[in-house]
Amino acid sequence: MGEWPIILLLLCIVRGGVGTASSPLQSRSFNVMNYGAVGDGKADDSQAFLKAWKAVCGDDGSGVGVGVAVLVIPAKTFMLMPADFTGPCKPSNIHLQVSGNLVAPNTKWAWKGYHTDTWLSFSYVNGLTITGPGQINGQGSAWWPNACLHNEQNAANCKGPTALTFNRCNGLQLNGLTHINPQRRHITVMNCKGVAFSNLRIIAPGTSPNTDGINIAGSSAVQIRNCNIATGDDCIAISGGSSNINITGITCGPGHGISIGALGHGGFDTVEDVHVRNCTLKGTMTGVRIKSWQGGSGYARRISFQQIKFVAVSNPILIDQFYCPSRVDCQNKTSAVQLSDISYYGIVGTSATDSAINLSCSQVGAGCTNIKLDRVYIASATPGRRAYATCFNAHGRATHTKPAVKCLLH
Repeated sequence: MGEWPIILLLLCIVRGGVGTASSPLQSRSFNVMNYGAVGDGKADDSQAFLKAWKAVCGDDGSGVGVGVAVLVIPAKTFMLMPADFTGPCKPSNIHLQVSGNLVAPNTKWAWKGYHTDTWLSFSYVNGLTITGPGQINGQGSAWWPNACLHNEQNAANCKGPTALTFNRCNGLQLNGLTHINPQRRHITVMNCKGVAFSNLRIIAPGTSPNTDGINIAGSSAVQIRNCNIATGDDCIAISGGSSNINITGITCGPGHGISIGALGHGGFDTVEDVHVRNCTLKGTMTGVRIKSWQGGSGYARRISFQQIKFVAVSNPILIDQFYCPSRVDCQNKTSAVQLSDISYYGIVGTSATDSAINLSCSQVGAGCTNIKLDRVYIASATPGRRAYATCFNAHGRATHTKPAVKCLLH
């Protein structure tokens, strides 16, 4: 057999077996049950999870150079108080295998003494992968009527926690989980590079306020694929500082559609290279939307929507540069986020509103430039009614559209 192959084989045996492509040699696992977790859905398991995380994050492989550390969450129900899982970590990759259910406290008052920004957060963890058939349940219904924890008279200004937050986690993957009933947003991704989300189920009632499915901010190289999202706000929202975002195979509804913005609220915002393809939106409040405040600055450019299907969607195609949701003290300003190079290709379906296409661009300068529509066919969802298109200071061209978009300026 030869001397060197024998030596290599012995080294593999010492390290725990010969690795394969599907079963990496260099990996170790940590089970939360071994760190004091109870898993009855009632006992507070957050400290046990944090102890297990400390072991995983600090694992140096005991001298064998482990590249992947696996945190195992078995098929039980774990109640967790707010918890922050922070890095940097020693393993180059950490894998959370979530087979069980993670549930938040079922009353709002259980949060007294805790921060209310987020329920579960991961920060400064590179190479993080979270997979499994498990469920993340924010039990958020107690927060929806009034998100204030202390002064309930100030309800309009209070915000509930985001259920799951990732901050500065590069090389992030999330696959297969079900996310239900968050206190506010389901998932927020902030300042991350190289993100891949796939095969997620994200669910909350259509009446639940501010329950965005996935919110992306300040992040780049993000892929979201093959997810079912039914919620009370944007299915996917893309905020300022984001670039190279690819969204494919999303089923959205109920909810507020797929949105870019709102941009420019009190400052400079940029979004570029966003591509949304092969998505279906059903019964949403808006379809594909770009929104910005008056008075902002910056730009949103190189944005495409392709092969989109609408089913009884209100305001299917919308650019709104006069975004002012409160409808109070809404003013026109002398500056605005610049929108350019926006395309809509191969779009079909029905509109629940007479306005099927609304391109309302800022009156500052040239408004929106280089807007392209081709093979866009949207009919009224109500038999006998006509859908129409409107524009304001929008520049571009439209071919093969119904309704006709004659209002674009050249």
